[in-house]
Amino acid sequence: MEGQMMPQIIEADKKMVLVCCGTGCLANGSMEVYQELQQQLANSNVNVSTYTKATGCNGWCEKGPLVKIIPDDITYCQVAAKDVAEVIAKTIGKGELINRLLYRDPKTKQRVKSHHQIDFYKKQHKVALRNIGEIDPASIEDYISRDGYQALNKVLHTMGPGQVVEEVIRSGLRGRGGGGFPTGQKWKACTDVEASVRYIICNGDEGDPGAFMDRSIMEGDPHTVIEGMIIGAYAVEATAGFIYVRDEYSLAVKNLGIAIQDARQKGFLGENILGSRLSFDIEIVRGGGAFVCGEETALMASIEGNVGEPRDKYVYPTEKGLWGQPTVINNVETWANLPVIINDGAEAWASIGTEGSKGTKVFSLVGKVINTGLVEVPMGTTLREIIYEIGGGILNKRKLKAVQTGGPSGGCIPAEMLDMPVDFDSLTAAGSMMGSGGLIVMDDRTCMVEIARYYVNFLAGESCGKCTPCREGLKAMLEILSNFCQGKGSDADLQFLMDTSETMQMMSLCALGRTAANPVLSTLRYFKDEYLAHIHEQHCPAGVCRDLTEFYIDPEPCTGCGLCAQHCPVEAISGEKKEAHVIDQAICIRCGECRNQCKFDAVMIR
Repeated sequence: MEGQMMPQIIEADKKMVLVCCGTGCLANGSMEVYQELQQQLANSNVNVSTYTKATGCNGWCEKGPLVKIIPDDITYCQVAAKDVAEVIAKTIGKGELINRLLYRDPKTKQRVKSHHQIDFYKKQHKVALRNIGEIDPASIEDYISRDGYQALNKVLHTMGPGQVVEEVIRSGLRGRGGGGFPTGQKWKACTDVEASVRYIICNGDEGDPGAFMDRSIMEGDPHTVIEGMIIGAYAVEATAGFIYVRDEYSLAVKNLGIAIQDARQKGFLGENILGSRLSFDIEIVRGGGAFVCGEETALMASIEGNVGEPRDKYVYPTEKGLWGQPTVINNVETWANLPVIINDGAEAWASIGTEGSKGTKVFSLVGKVINTGLVEVPMGTTLREIIYEIGGGILNKRKLKAVQTGGPSGGCIPAEMLDMPVDFDSLTAAGSMMGSGGLIVMDDRTCMVEIARYYVNFLAGESCGKCTPCREGLKAMLEILSNFCQGKGSDADLQFLMDTSETMQMMSLCALGRTAANPVLSTLRYFKDEYLAHIHEQHCPAGVCRDLTEFYIDPEPCTGCGLCAQHCPVEAISGEKKEAHVIDQAICIRCGECRNQCKFDAVMIR
């Protein structure tokens, strides 16, 4: 039996215990685990030299809190404070593995010692995330020990500003925050403008539902962002930089603040950095609390102390940006790649990915997938590889229906396109976008009409209201989609929805309005039959829209387990144990909880 497995002896005289203290693991008690480890190790009599680190997000949120023991290459999953004494006594003190804390492979049923042997990790290629989970984000020494600030030293003492720009151009790096504009070309455009003052901005206002890529980098490896920004400042001869952080990201603000202070003390920020002529410093600005502030012109307005409203981009920020000066804005992940490009060389970095989309991309993999979390893969990796090989497939063995990419302004890609490579151009051609990198997996119990309504509702609430196409267009689309979900729509409404979407794409002031129709147009493109079912049959095929759904229990597969009745919030389900149950339609509120709980697919819709 598993519990009687012979202990595996680990040979080591010095151990390091890494505890994931990213936001997700913190919510599950990882700080209590970390503190308990510190306290018990301080009072322990184990004959092993041990020290602990609170690291950033390890990415595998589904199995947190995660604890790694180095150099033994052990990863424990879902560790609680009550497990600490056993970890110290057995694993650290005696070299024994605690099997119940190891990951159990669902296919082989075997316990796995190392995270390097787990599909979720071994199929990734970490560049932007290279340090996260391995270093203490509050320790500049940790960052330096992993080649930190070597790239900065290289550019300051062996490369001219123009050479840095050309190196970034050769790398093929495209912005990781939205449309994928070539980073090097943006920098060159900034340097082509005559000015005595230039600015650098890091856009950390990550507002997409389900997205946490930038947050994890800022929390877990703040120095890579800072180093990237300093390199950018040298390349475009900027005098000051700003990191615009979403207001809700308190841990990111804290760790960035510590990192900036330590960088100043080490001479990486301030006057005459590392003995060079570069003088540059960074200030943190907390976000304005609105999704639209992620749009770069609205972001700049917010930094200036004004209302976060977009402006017309006939004049680009590289020409006239922050306080009217040439400004380079890139997102967190973009800056995180810069030290690697400089250290390894443009050609080495560009060897990863596809012809038009170089390098890797970080995604937050969430939704109806077994392994949720943060993943980084080469550009061109297929959706199938991400969802089934890294993500482990669909929850509860259900069928994949769609994948939403690019946040609320992205599109929904059907299961039939799973083998499509994930890169800038392929996603755009499919009616979606890369965006910042959110990947929301949807199963066959997802209503695509409701999904479109959800995202339009979100964007309608976040629109600044400055331009008429976006303000009124979103309002009109939301009304029509809400009617569809209630069985009140018509074919004329469907045509109006399409016309309005196209008008918004052409006429809206900023990217929020121009891309807001993507969820609508992509669901109409691939799931039009669901719209027609809502309109013509007053029926929701997925059983999500309450006004169009009636649940009943098929007596044949029903085992009478009673699980549905136990979870019914209004006690609408009755039946004897081991006999088929019945739903009282007069009481049922059509919440669908019975269907979610049933393990035998006995709850049906009509």
